[in-house]
Amino acid sequence: MNAPQMNESELRIEICRVGLSLYQRQYVHASAGNISVRLPDEAGYLITPTDACLGQLDVQAIAKVDMNGYQVSGDRASKTLALHRAIYAADPTAQCVIHTHSTHLVALTLCGVWQAEDVLPPLTPYFVMKVGHVPLIPYHRPGDPKVGALISQKIHQMHACNTPIRAVLLDRLGPNVWHESLAQASAALEELEETARLYLMTNGHQPAPLTEDQIQALRDEFDVKW
Repeated sequence: MNAPQMNESELRIEICRVGLSLYQRQYVHASAGNISVRLPDEAGYLITPTDACLGQLDVQAIAKVDMNGYQVSGDRASKTLALHRAIYAADPTAQCVIHTHSTHLVALTLCGVWQAEDVLPPLTPYFVMKVGHVPLIPYHRPGDPKVGALISQKIHQMHACNTPIRAVLLDRLGPNVWHESLAQASAALEELEETARLYLMTNGHQPAPLTEDQIQALRDEFDVKW
């Protein structure tokens, strides 16, 4: 059974809870990163303010924008609003977006990702099941509207191949992860960051990915889209 849909007040509290959790566990630092959610009944979106510290969010200061991206209330919306809206438009199942500058994932882009279409190999079953394919998006300055278009294209491309994605990695800037709830997006982000950490720790030993037979077993048992 699906959990009841949160109302606006509950979503504001949830954004603050997740932001604090990410900050305390050093998935974000200073004023890096942002979080948004889609409001029920096409009432718009909530998004963390520009230059806000995710560990010190104010429930009332969180920006509210309408479906067209015009600000309704709160502090000035994050400059990545256009990127978040592009994800929501491209993937109707996305109810939230989390962007962080997670250390190991940014380091991965500096050291060299596994492949442009798959930044990490399928090292663990839970990475395959909980995260899936994660393509690299070439570097653009923070807030560049071109990034949203690139992510949108990638979402449509992967859906056409019946391998939907729920995350991308921005070169030098970190991951964007979207899901049906902030709890699910946060869990996927954690799995992605920890897999990057494993990869960087063992890269000198050339860690072997799961075999095709092992991945097929995950498809058969868990309906994994890999």
